[in-house]
Amino acid sequence: MSLENVKNAIPDYAKDIKLNISGLANEDTLSAQQFWGCMMACAMTGGNAFVIREVADEAAQNLLAEAMNAAKAAASIMAMNNVYYKFVGMSANQEYKTMPAKLRMNVIGNPGVDKGDFELWSLAVSAMNGCKFCVDSHEAQLKNHGIDSAKVQTAVRIASVMAAASSILNAQDAMSDAAQMSQAA
Repeated sequence: MSLENVKNAIPDYAKDIKLNISGLANEDTLSAQQFWGCMMACAMTGGNAFVIREVADEAAQNLLAEAMNAAKAAASIMAMNNVYYKFVGMSANQEYKTMPAKLRMNVIGNPGVDKGDFELWSLAVSAMNGCKFCVDSHEAQLKNHGIDSAKVQTAVRIASVMAAASSILNAQDAMSDAAQMSQAA
Protein backbone atom coordinates (compact mmCIF):
# COMPACT_ATOMS: atom_id res chain seq x y z
CA MET A 1 0.00 0.00 0.00
CA SER A 2 1.54 3.28 -1.04
CA LEU A 3 1.65 6.53 -2.96
CA GLU A 4 2.82 4.38 -5.86
CA ASN A 5 -0.55 2.60 -5.81
CA VAL A 6 -2.35 5.95 -5.85
CA LYS A 7 -0.22 7.06 -8.80
CA ASN A 8 -0.92 3.82 -10.65
CA ALA A 9 -4.68 4.21 -10.12
CA ILE A 10 -4.74 7.61 -11.82
CA PRO A 11 -5.93 7.32 -15.45
CA ASP A 12 -3.65 8.30 -18.33
CA TYR A 13 -5.65 11.45 -19.11
CA ALA A 14 -4.35 12.82 -15.79
CA LYS A 15 -0.69 12.08 -16.48
CA ASP A 16 0.38 15.39 -14.91
CA ILE A 17 -1.15 14.30 -11.61
CA LYS A 18 0.78 11.02 -11.82
CA LEU A 19 3.99 12.96 -12.43
CA ASN A 20 3.26 15.26 -9.52
CA ILE A 21 2.67 12.30 -7.20
CA SER A 22 6.07 10.98 -8.26
CA GLY A 23 7.58 14.38 -7.60
CA LEU A 24 6.08 14.50 -4.12
CA ALA A 25 7.42 11.04 -3.34
CA ASN A 26 10.92 12.48 -3.78
CA GLU A 27 10.23 15.65 -1.78
CA ASP A 28 12.88 16.57 0.78
CA THR A 29 11.76 20.04 1.92
CA LEU A 30 9.73 18.68 4.83
CA SER A 31 10.67 16.35 7.66
CA ALA A 32 9.15 12.87 7.47
CA GLN A 33 6.59 13.84 10.13
CA GLN A 34 5.65 17.05 8.30
CA PHE A 35 5.37 15.24 4.97
CA TRP A 36 3.37 12.21 6.08
CA GLY A 37 1.17 14.20 8.44
CA CYS A 38 0.35 16.56 5.61
CA MET A 39 -0.31 13.65 3.25
CA MET A 40 -2.63 12.03 5.78
CA ALA A 41 -4.58 15.20 6.58
CA CYS A 42 -4.94 16.01 2.88
CA ALA A 43 -5.95 12.47 1.91
CA MET A 44 -8.70 12.56 4.53
CA THR A 45 -9.84 15.96 3.31
CA GLY A 46 -9.94 14.72 -0.29
CA GLY A 47 -12.41 12.06 0.79
CA ASN A 48 -11.54 9.25 -1.61
CA ALA A 49 -11.52 5.92 0.27
CA PHE A 50 -8.76 4.40 -1.86
CA VAL A 51 -6.45 7.42 -1.47
CA ILE A 52 -7.12 7.55 2.27
CA ARG A 53 -6.39 3.84 2.71
CA GLU A 54 -3.20 3.91 0.62
CA VAL A 55 -1.82 7.04 2.26
CA ALA A 56 -2.81 5.84 5.76
CA ASP A 57 -0.97 2.55 5.26
CA GLU A 58 2.23 4.28 4.20
CA ALA A 59 1.88 7.13 6.71
CA ALA A 60 1.52 4.61 9.55
CA GLN A 61 4.98 3.28 8.64
CA ASN A 62 6.44 6.80 8.85
CA LEU A 63 4.58 8.43 11.75
CA LEU A 64 4.32 7.75 15.44
CA ALA A 65 0.77 7.08 16.58
CA GLU A 66 0.54 10.57 18.12
CA ALA A 67 1.44 12.20 14.81
CA MET A 68 -1.01 10.05 12.88
CA ASN A 69 -3.74 11.02 15.32
CA ALA A 70 -2.80 14.70 15.08
CA ALA A 71 -2.88 14.61 11.25
CA LYS A 72 -6.38 13.15 11.40
CA ALA A 73 -7.32 15.76 13.99
CA ALA A 74 -6.09 18.54 11.67
CA ALA A 75 -8.38 17.26 8.89
CA SER A 76 -11.23 16.94 11.36
CA ILE A 77 -11.00 20.33 13.05
CA MET A 78 -10.40 22.17 9.78
CA ALA A 79 -13.47 20.51 8.22
CA MET A 80 -15.44 22.42 10.84
CA ASN A 81 -13.40 25.62 11.09
CA ASN A 82 -13.05 26.13 7.35
CA VAL A 83 -16.83 26.16 6.92
CA TYR A 84 -17.38 28.53 9.83
CA TYR A 85 -14.56 30.97 9.09
CA LYS A 86 -15.15 30.91 5.34
CA PHE A 87 -18.71 32.04 6.09
CA VAL A 88 -17.47 34.77 8.45
CA GLY A 89 -15.04 35.99 5.80
CA MET A 90 -17.58 35.88 2.95
CA SER A 91 -20.45 37.54 4.78
CA ALA A 92 -21.05 41.22 4.15
CA ASN A 93 -22.38 41.44 7.70
CA GLN A 94 -19.32 42.54 9.70
CA GLU A 95 -21.05 41.67 12.97
CA TYR A 96 -20.04 37.99 12.56
CA LYS A 97 -16.37 38.95 12.82
CA THR A 98 -17.00 40.27 16.34
CA MET A 99 -18.97 37.27 17.58
CA PRO A 100 -17.30 34.35 19.38
CA ALA A 101 -17.31 31.17 17.29
CA LYS A 102 -18.58 29.04 20.21
CA LEU A 103 -16.98 25.99 18.61
CA ARG A 104 -14.69 23.67 20.56
CA MET A 105 -11.19 23.66 19.09
CA ASN A 106 -9.08 22.31 21.96
CA VAL A 107 -6.90 20.20 19.65
CA ILE A 108 -5.42 23.35 18.10
CA GLY A 109 -3.97 24.35 21.46
CA ASN A 110 -2.73 20.87 22.30
CA PRO A 111 -2.37 18.73 19.16
CA GLY A 112 -0.01 16.16 20.69
CA VAL A 113 2.78 16.96 18.19
CA ASP A 114 4.98 19.92 17.36
CA LYS A 115 2.66 22.91 17.02
CA GLY A 116 4.37 24.05 13.82
CA ASP A 117 3.71 20.68 12.19
CA PHE A 118 0.05 20.78 13.20
CA GLU A 119 -0.29 24.33 11.85
CA LEU A 120 1.31 23.20 8.56
CA TRP A 121 -1.22 20.39 8.18
CA SER A 122 -4.06 22.74 9.12
CA LEU A 123 -2.93 25.26 6.51
CA ALA A 124 -2.79 22.58 3.79
CA VAL A 125 -6.32 21.40 4.64
CA SER A 126 -7.53 25.01 4.75
CA ALA A 127 -6.09 25.58 1.27
CA MET A 128 -7.96 22.50 0.02
CA ASN A 129 -11.16 23.78 1.58
CA GLY A 130 -10.66 27.28 0.17
CA CYS A 131 -10.76 29.21 3.44
CA LYS A 132 -8.71 32.39 3.00
CA PHE A 133 -9.28 33.43 6.60
CA CYS A 134 -7.87 30.14 7.94
CA VAL A 135 -5.01 30.08 5.42
CA ASP A 136 -3.93 33.55 6.53
CA SER A 137 -4.26 32.67 10.22
CA HIS A 138 -2.26 29.42 9.95
CA GLU A 139 0.37 30.99 7.71
CA ALA A 140 0.96 33.69 10.34
CA GLN A 141 1.29 31.00 13.02
CA LEU A 142 3.75 29.10 10.85
CA LYS A 143 5.94 32.17 10.51
CA ASN A 144 5.87 32.50 14.33
CA HIS A 145 7.09 28.88 14.56
CA GLY A 146 9.94 29.49 12.11
CA ILE A 147 8.41 27.52 9.23
CA ASP A 148 9.65 29.07 6.00
CA SER A 149 7.77 29.76 2.77
CA ALA A 150 9.34 26.78 0.97
CA LYS A 151 7.80 24.39 3.52
CA VAL A 152 4.44 26.16 3.30
CA GLN A 153 4.52 25.92 -0.49
CA THR A 154 5.39 22.22 -0.31
CA ALA A 155 2.45 21.56 2.03
CA VAL A 156 0.11 23.35 -0.37
CA ARG A 157 1.57 21.38 -3.29
CA ILE A 158 0.74 18.20 -1.37
CA ALA A 159 -2.78 19.55 -0.79
CA SER A 160 -3.27 20.34 -4.47
CA VAL A 161 -2.04 16.97 -5.70
CA MET A 162 -4.03 15.00 -3.10
CA ALA A 163 -7.14 17.04 -3.95
CA ALA A 164 -6.67 16.29 -7.65
CA ALA A 165 -6.00 12.58 -7.09
CA SER A 166 -9.06 12.25 -4.85
CA SER A 167 -11.26 14.17 -7.28
CA ILE A 168 -10.12 12.13 -10.28
CA LEU A 169 -10.61 8.81 -8.51
CA ASN A 170 -14.01 9.89 -7.16
CA ALA A 171 -15.04 10.77 -10.73
CA GLN A 172 -13.70 7.45 -12.03
CA ASP A 173 -15.73 5.63 -9.36
CA ALA A 174 -18.86 7.60 -10.30
CA MET A 175 -18.39 6.87 -14.02
CA SER A 176 -17.88 3.18 -13.26
CA ASP A 177 -21.01 3.10 -11.08
CA ALA A 178 -23.02 4.86 -13.82
CA ALA A 179 -21.80 2.39 -16.44
CA GLN A 180 -22.75 -0.56 -14.23
CA MET A 181 -26.19 0.89 -13.59
CA SER A 182 -26.66 1.48 -17.32
CA GLN A 183 -25.69 -2.11 -18.12
CA ALA A 184 -28.03 -3.47 -15.44
CA ALA A 185 -30.99 -1.49 -16.83
